[in-house]
Amino acid sequence: MQGTVHVTCPACAGVNRVLADRLGKAPLCGRCQAPLLPGQPRDLDGPGLERLVARNDLPVVVDFWSPSCGPCRMMAPQFEQAARALAPGVLLARCDVSAAQDAAMRHGIRSVPTLVLFRQGREAGRISGALPAGDIAAWVRGAL
Repeated sequence: MQGTVHVTCPACAGVNRVLADRLGKAPLCGRCQAPLLPGQPRDLDGPGLERLVARNDLPVVVDFWSPSCGPCRMMAPQFEQAARALAPGVLLARCDVSAAQDAAMRHGIRSVPTLVLFRQGREAGRISGALPAGDIAAWVRGAL
């Protein structure tokens, strides 16, 4: 990867330009100094999801889940492991469909857990069902 990429801050939602070769060096937000790539999934509401997807040059994988879903709760630690494995080149986020029903409807989520890969603000892949960390990472790499 060459040049600069835009990365949205998980803390203040500010958009930062980061040199692509510095992504692995724990860049901080220019506005609030929070880590831009914490290596763990971000929890998002509906508007936060739309900002993250639309304003990032990095691919974004969103786990649409529900706290009342057993497979979703079982997959949560696997999703966190996949976030560490895919960092810093891919951002992972979680969206609770019971709290962000509008976002779930907008993205056509019919079952949980559902993983959606976004590139350049557009859906690039989708898979449903609980997966182990290795399968999540392999699916993302294969879809890129």
